Amino acid sequence: MADTEKKDEKKDESIETPDDSSKKPEKDDKKDEKKPEKKAKEPREKKPAKSAGPRKSLSNAVWIIICVVALVGGILIGHFLIGSSSTSVGTTTVEESALDDSIATYTYNGKTTSVTTREVLEQNGDVSEQANDDGTYTVPSADTIISYIRNEIVLQAAEDQGIDASDDEVDSYATSTLGTSDYATIGSNYGLSEDATKALLKDATIMKKLRDTVVTTEVPDAPSAPSTPEDGNEDTASSEYAQYIIELAGDEWDSENNTWARTDGEYYSALSTYDISNDSATYAAAEQAYYVAYSDYSTASSEASSEWTAYVNSLLDASTVQINTLAV
Repeated sequence: MADTEKKDEKKDESIETPDDSSKKPEKDDKKDEKKPEKKAKEPREKKPAKSAGPRKSLSNAVWIIICVVALVGGILIGHFLIGSSSTSVGTTTVEESALDDSIATYTYNGKTTSVTTREVLEQNGDVSEQANDDGTYTVPSADTIISYIRNEIVLQAAEDQGIDASDDEVDSYATSTLGTSDYATIGSNYGLSEDATKALLKDATIMKKLRDTVVTTEVPDAPSAPSTPEDGNEDTASSEYAQYIIELAGDEWDSENNTWARTDGEYYSALSTYDISNDSATYAAAEQAYYVAYSDYSTASSEASSEWTAYVNSLLDASTVQINTLAV
């Protein structure tokens, strides 16, 4: 079948950002749920993996890490062609013997690369565990194929800049994001082998390093909300709340003179009506300080995401993808 469709080059204008950077937390009566959760996307994983452990949903922690580090949202590649293949357009399953047939090709930086069904399926772990009852395999959707190619292009851009990740860097990244660098334990939760899990997290580490070279916006650490008083009274005052506010206010507070250092700052604007000293402040005041800090964090996160999105779109705008078969 000849090429049947071609779409003009475009950028995705509807990039999703993690929920924790999308809006200021709302205040409610119970003071619950101060921080929103982040959304997840499908990961990229190169090698076949095998594990006897139970398989979890792709919406779990590992995939959240890949989403945030890699693309922060869905980005579309500029050019699409739907062409011919040994597997006809509209086919929904393939035999095992066809797993290594080309399902798509992409051109980036002057080089054309073929993508097989097996490579795309490996994003989800051990390919053999994805077989249907009749021994066939479900053909990946166009979105899944594009997700795989998208990550390949970003990783190629990192390689072009000489960016790699050492074992120590991957260990550090895994520990900071997942609390452990025990890849066998992490993988057992997702149906991945130890080696495949480490490969996945190495990709994430490389993408983070690339992102750090691209994004110039400094994003502060996400603030932690103040502890709610046991009696639920927001007028409860303590030195703990005072120190919480002072730490967030930074140079806006003059601890030596026990007062505001200046009156043109955002914390003074939000807290000027509260009684605050080095030794005492109410929970209500601390909560207002939290809202200021969270707003700053959210704004910076959004700006950083926009920078990264623009960079990735520039890579994808210069790329062409031909998908040979689509699952319908």
